[in-house]
Amino acid sequence: MTDVDNGVLHTLFHSDQGGHEQVVLCQDRASGLKAVIAIHNTALGPALGGTRFYPYASEEEAVADALNLARGMSYKNAMAGLDHGGGKAVIIGDPERDKTEELLLAYGRFVASLGGRYVTACDVGTYVADMDVVARECRWTTGRSPENGGAGDSSVLTAFGVFQGMRASAQHLWGDPSLRGRTVGIAGVGKVGHHLVEHLRDEGAEVVITDVREESVRRILAKHSAGVTAVADTEALIRVEGLDIYAPCALGGALNDATVPVLTAKVVCGAANNQLEHPGVEKDLADRGILYAPDYVVNAGGVIQVADELHGFDFERCKAKAAKIFDTTLAIFARAKEDGIPPAAAADRIAEQRMHEAAGARGR
Repeated sequence: MTDVDNGVLHTLFHSDQGGHEQVVLCQDRASGLKAVIAIHNTALGPALGGTRFYPYASEEEAVADALNLARGMSYKNAMAGLDHGGGKAVIIGDPERDKTEELLLAYGRFVASLGGRYVTACDVGTYVADMDVVARECRWTTGRSPENGGAGDSSVLTAFGVFQGMRASAQHLWGDPSLRGRTVGIAGVGKVGHHLVEHLRDEGAEVVITDVREESVRRILAKHSAGVTAVADTEALIRVEGLDIYAPCALGGALNDATVPVLTAKVVCGAANNQLEHPGVEKDLADRGILYAPDYVVNAGGVIQVADELHGFDFERCKAKAAKIFDTTLAIFARAKEDGIPPAAAADRIAEQRMHEAAGARGR
């Protein structure tokens, strides 16, 4: 057996992290496209999830990421109350160097070949303008520009949803949803993080930021002369004394065996996907008395927006749906307390119940 047989294929067919319905490997030699489309579950409806463009170290790593992200989208869409299953795509390469119109068009043709089983949108490394190109070959594309019939940047409502998750966490932990006077650390102030800063400053929170891109930090500091400070890196951020909330808003795996023991925050609530590096981290957080707002619940504002675009986008309708993330998060904390389990496990149970009921209704 090859390494991929022992790793990715075992994950796909045998592990608890698998159970995917379909995985498509895509290659277009002319444009240089190498992509993976993973469809995890369609019990609730067509799979919906973004396209990540990232310079993976290996093809195996790309497939594993697609599988993990697609599974997460099934749970996210279920908890968001959407009639969509979970899917995700990854394009292997450096988006700054390898992204071309020809490559995006080729990718669009592969998505179109699935006949609507997978609906794509933006993710890390892809933007609204890219979806406009993909849509020229594939009608199952959302996250497009308003000029092309789309809803535009979904990071606006993603940040709004995370903010609602923070308010719910404050309500549960401190008995008051207000974040005024609280100190919030944000790791990653790019697409979503910079909008989150605005919500927090409007609320009267103190914000500490960091980002691997210095220009992103400079942009925030230039706009906010007070109430926002910066630290060198995430290692410094998680150790800031007096931190109330930690918001991972970059790539996944932020909560792990190295970071959880030194985390000073009382709450973790951020926009990044797959924040728990491995099973068991949610218990480590609970054992330390740190309240974890499940990532796929609080960061669902963006997928709520792109799903709405498929039916004729209305921003106020979407914002009202995203505001319900506050109630959903509180319900998860209540279920966790009732069942004596961490919030991440409670969210999984609720999502799995909805998918199971939908599959049963459809005779699957």
